[in-house]
Amino acid sequence: METEYDEVEMWRTRKLLLKLRDSKGNGTSMISLIIPPKEQISKTQRMLVEEYGTATNIKSRVNRLSVLSAITSAQQKLKTYNRIPDNGLAIFVGTIVEQNKDKKISIGITPLKPINTSLYLCDSKFHVESLLALFENEERFGFVIMDGHSTIFANVEGNVKTILQKVCVDLPRKHGRGGQSSLRFARIRLEKRHNYVKKIAEICTALFISNDKMNVEGLILGGHSDFKNDLKVLLDQRLKVLKIVDTNYGEENGLNEAIELSLDILKDVKFSKEKKVLQDFFAEISQDGRFVFSYDDTIKALEMGAVETLIVYENCKIEHESQPFVDFIAENYKQFSCSLIFVGDKSPEGAQFIEGFGGIGGILRYKIEIEEDLESLSDEDFF
Repeated sequence: METEYDEVEMWRTRKLLLKLRDSKGNGTSMISLIIPPKEQISKTQRMLVEEYGTATNIKSRVNRLSVLSAITSAQQKLKTYNRIPDNGLAIFVGTIVEQNKDKKISIGITPLKPINTSLYLCDSKFHVESLLALFENEERFGFVIMDGHSTIFANVEGNVKTILQKVCVDLPRKHGRGGQSSLRFARIRLEKRHNYVKKIAEICTALFISNDKMNVEGLILGGHSDFKNDLKVLLDQRLKVLKIVDTNYGEENGLNEAIELSLDILKDVKFSKEKKVLQDFFAEISQDGRFVFSYDDTIKALEMGAVETLIVYENCKIEHESQPFVDFIAENYKQFSCSLIFVGDKSPEGAQFIEGFGGIGGILRYKIEIEEDLESLSDEDFF
């Protein structure tokens, strides 16, 4: 359940950031404070004291009091933290206008990933751009570019590539002499080649596996020789190879070439989890198996404890007990002992789920007797 929980938390955080982004206030008393990892809280506290002193000079009494109040709220929020979290910290405080009424906001958010941004802004809106940017490229891929001279290991995340390690090697070349010496040199050459590939496989395990599971979406192996194919055979079985590409170069030039040759994979994997769960859902329907869809029937199935995997369109507009269903289920899905998957409308499967099934459905633990309105659905909705 840990992975699903993380994904729900990501959805909830992104939704909150979008709401903060769209919030407006009167004057310039909405504070956006972003603190990078390892920053000392005392340093930020001193900065806020200085800002408080500066704000006392604001001529407009109303604006001055609003800004001073917001800075005080930021100081109080900061005091609730003993240290800056590993990914950094973002604090948003101030007064917003919601439904023609003033509403005080005081929120602390731990960024999705380590953030290098330092920010302090007092404005008529919240500045969340750097936090939202962390959601744009969630997937990280491992690249291994290998030939007979060197191997380079890298992580690629969006437009950012990080070289993790480089290994150089001096392998013996093929021997031109005949006789027994030729056989001996060939044996030595093959042994050193095997040891080299084995060493690279061990480094892959050390770099790309954390806590007994992959820390990347998958590996792309590249190079201009057969080493990459030999490496795949010796890799730890926990490591998933997404693609093997032939490059004309080694090292960083080979890495750049491998990235270009793998753009299809980098794009498609973003929707792979969504596609997998929706394909399983459609398969259950085609077999008249364990499935449920529509808001009413899904609620009934949840209350029966029959739902194993709940699937919900991330922008679903359906209301549940005077609040958006997506908000209700994000907070309460664990009570129904199910996993929760939010899907978008960017993949063909996602669009089909939204249009054909209303954006709410699930895969059941067992078949239940709920009358389904299947007459309005064509065969195309099932396949």
